[in-house]
Amino acid sequence: MADRDEKESVAQHEHNDAAAPSVFGNEYDTVVSSLVLQDDIPWYRKRNLRRLYLLFVGSVLCVETTSGYDASVTNGLQSVPTWVSFFDNPTTTILGLMGSMYALGAIVSVPFVPYIADAFGRRRSTQLGCLIICCGAAIQTASQVRGMFMAARVIIGIGITPAIVGGSNLISELAHPKERARLGSLFNAFFFTGSSLAAIVTIATFRMKSDWGWRIPSVFQILPSIITLIFINFIPESPRWLIAKGRDSEALAVIVEYHAEGNPESEFATAEFAQIKQTLALEKEIAKQSWSSLLKTKGNRRRVMIAAFLGLATQWSGNGLISYYLTSILTNVGITDSLTKQVINLSITLWGAITAFTIAFWSTRFPRRRAYLACTISILIVFVIWTAASAQYSATKSKSWSALVIALIFIYQPCYNIAFNALSYAYLPELFPYQTRTRGASVFQWFSRAALFLNTFVNPIGMQKAGWKYLTSYCVFIAFEIIFIYFLFPETAGKSIEELAFLYEDDAHAEQARRVTGYKAEADHAVHESMDGTVTRTAATLA
Repeated sequence: MADRDEKESVAQHEHNDAAAPSVFGNEYDTVVSSLVLQDDIPWYRKRNLRRLYLLFVGSVLCVETTSGYDASVTNGLQSVPTWVSFFDNPTTTILGLMGSMYALGAIVSVPFVPYIADAFGRRRSTQLGCLIICCGAAIQTASQVRGMFMAARVIIGIGITPAIVGGSNLISELAHPKERARLGSLFNAFFFTGSSLAAIVTIATFRMKSDWGWRIPSVFQILPSIITLIFINFIPESPRWLIAKGRDSEALAVIVEYHAEGNPESEFATAEFAQIKQTLALEKEIAKQSWSSLLKTKGNRRRVMIAAFLGLATQWSGNGLISYYLTSILTNVGITDSLTKQVINLSITLWGAITAFTIAFWSTRFPRRRAYLACTISILIVFVIWTAASAQYSATKSKSWSALVIALIFIYQPCYNIAFNALSYAYLPELFPYQTRTRGASVFQWFSRAALFLNTFVNPIGMQKAGWKYLTSYCVFIAFEIIFIYFLFPETAGKSIEELAFLYEDDAHAEQARRVTGYKAEADHAVHESMDGTVTRTAATLA
């Protein structure tokens, strides 16, 4: 994972922030960061950590595969003749409603997700979401009327939010600090494994004369959730959640097992555990776990504003057009053959997967704010040219302008993946402290799904009524994104999520600084008490 380059990048950020010590005086902040920099052993040479990350692939990373599958299968089914005829050739408003039901279900479930994830744990939240998705996919497969199909998509949407919030937080809270950001980036990259799978299944079945031409792709929507439900049983719960529930010995055992390769005498495990416990105790002095806590302080209000903006931006930057309505885009530039549309859809999803995984491995080496600026500026350039090319095709019907539009769609993929795909699930846990992290992720999900709902409903209407002129609305919003990011995005690279817990609170909560000594003593006591033998026994049960 290019550990040397990663360490050099992190070291540079640490150097830049060295002159600004934490107001809270948390002595473990610098210890944990320093020990991370001193760690020369890559993750794949650590047996326990290697096993954990491989299990991540089949469990929490696989969660986002469902989102990608849904987007691609919704797009692909529009080119399947049996689906079109079975549901009476849905267009404009009806097609928009059928596509947007998934997002509507996600919107409905968002308010309840933090309570589930905080009360029952990140694993249980993920498992519950996957079970709901399986039920929805089964109903979608068996659909007999349009209403049944739409209801199934609502159910799938209800399940996706607890699955994503639980899975993404489990990654950020369970991964080793050295690989945490990169694994967060990989989480969203798995969107393209789902979209690629859906494109492959759809192109393999769309010529079938029976209803199974669209029912088989619906059946496969269950697959990612089934895989997650199997493999998530083999990974532990978040140590931060365990500490928050007073289960210190279990939390320390997890940290020792996977971050210290089972060595109970590890200085890093001791420092990380103490840092987490101390930070969580201090957070409790500042905010209770409630929705109102998100708006009580200036810092939290800024976090909420950024999370809401990210939710909108990840859906209103043009990706929804490509993911859900590529068929309509291709029709508007003169491509009407179903097989050609399926091949282009498959090619774009495979290209998206290649660029997403490649960028995910490299994106965390660069400052977050610069990556978001590079992402939005490049997207704006693509969309301006795309709009102009579409206008020229509308006027001339020239195949050269049609080919340029298709080329721009391919160029768009890596531009979007630079930040909106690669960094969103790495950046959010860095913005929000533990006490509000699941609610912060839920704010992001609510605005993302609300934007997706509006997108999937309005896009087919806008493309049919306004044609290429509809693209100008995206150009305007993407320009706004650049301004927002430039002025309001903080830089978070190079620090642990505990070090970032009080990103905005230094002045407002100086009073809490005087209490750190007490929390430090409590954390030290917990470490020594666990080291007396409990850790070794608990860790043995995890092996």
